[in-house]
Amino acid sequence: MNQNKPFQEENESYTMFEAIQEAQRCLHCKVPQCKKGCPISNDIPDWIHELSKGNMGNAISIIRAKSNLPAVCGRVCAHEKQCEGACVLGKKDRPVNIGKLERFVADFDSENELTHEDIAEKKRGKVAVIGAGPSGITVAGDLSRMGFAVEIFEMEAQCGGVLRYGIPEYRLPKEVVAREIRYIEKMGVVIHRKTHVGYDITVDSLFGQGFDAIFIGTGLGKPRSLEIPIWQNGVCISEGENATKCADLKRIRMATHFLRRVELISEGFMRPEETHVDRGARVWVVGCGNTAMDASRTALRIGASKVDVIYNQGIDTMSALRAEYDDAVKEGVNFNWWSAITEIHVDDNLDITEIVLETAEPDKEPVRQTLRADNIIMAIGNTPNTMIVRTTSGLENDERKFLITREVPYGMTTRKGVFAGGDVANRQATVVHAMQDAKRVAEGIAQYVDAVKLMEAIS
Repeated sequence: MNQNKPFQEENESYTMFEAIQEAQRCLHCKVPQCKKGCPISNDIPDWIHELSKGNMGNAISIIRAKSNLPAVCGRVCAHEKQCEGACVLGKKDRPVNIGKLERFVADFDSENELTHEDIAEKKRGKVAVIGAGPSGITVAGDLSRMGFAVEIFEMEAQCGGVLRYGIPEYRLPKEVVAREIRYIEKMGVVIHRKTHVGYDITVDSLFGQGFDAIFIGTGLGKPRSLEIPIWQNGVCISEGENATKCADLKRIRMATHFLRRVELISEGFMRPEETHVDRGARVWVVGCGNTAMDASRTALRIGASKVDVIYNQGIDTMSALRAEYDDAVKEGVNFNWWSAITEIHVDDNLDITEIVLETAEPDKEPVRQTLRADNIIMAIGNTPNTMIVRTTSGLENDERKFLITREVPYGMTTRKGVFAGGDVANRQATVVHAMQDAKRVAEGIAQYVDAVKLMEAIS
């Protein structure tokens, strides 16, 4: 971590010489396992082969045929579990650094403005996309290429969803996200920012504007919390009618909210103190996924004196990538395995003072410790926001609030013409998995709109 520039991007890109050298290591296998390992079946050996010969334009064209977010995927995809993890060179030596090569090609393309796609005529239909996160961007890009007029409705001032507000700058610079958004707009996609569907407009009003289909890609906007007993002056205050809940404590933050605030502060929309993490704070992060790694490392970057991750299982079951864990350890994050917070102690102002941490390793007696605490960050997942469901007739979700969809046409909800994909439809995973699902939904939308227009033409 650069102490003077704590949010500067960490991983340096290749030079042209280094990129071509790395690309020349690729065996261009006849049965490419790397392609099988990629959720969106990117034609990896083909574009690497073009790169190895210096044909940058051909390389990016092959990549963009499958991906609307190459500069993003090159940085944040779980390469070690996907393409690189499947590379045959990894069995004997080291896999080709596919992620870094993809990032290099995408950055080179943007910096030199190599790609100029022919914009398809928008005569096939009109589709509204709710949410400009990975799913929405993918659906919009794919449908635009198919000849659909696409408009995105995004509630935030900036597009990108989790890419902009959930992944820290040192892993994914926001200019990279903005670049990918600008590319989608050049393809003819219209974006309406600061437009909250469910408040400003509704699904019904969008249909009233003449849209043939609507895609919901709003992700998971409501963080999960934990019910932990809260003690004040020796009395438990988390029980009874007037109980204080964890969510009521200003120094307990959900990881997604914390990361979003840090980004908004960097953009000048909030004050630094609104993170509620002071310099020198003792911070505890609950959870052990990639979001927990991001939250813990970000807390250190804004001045926390010590950050501990608490996880109720062992290291082998954590969902975080090993590389992300290793980076967190390198920066000084401490990990408490087989542990949980059993009590939170607060002062008269409801500021956290201590936690009681219980560690219960298998086949060992539990150990309880009372430890200083200033902040707790919960990184235990999210659930969907139900505002769109509550303002849309015929749209149903399941008992866990996820939108109900079907297989044919893929992604259609219980409301005719309304589709959903990614996290909001309980297909939670990485950025590239959201893109994988969204590509299938885009095909389902195209099939549906084509069928409806055919029936109208012959009726």
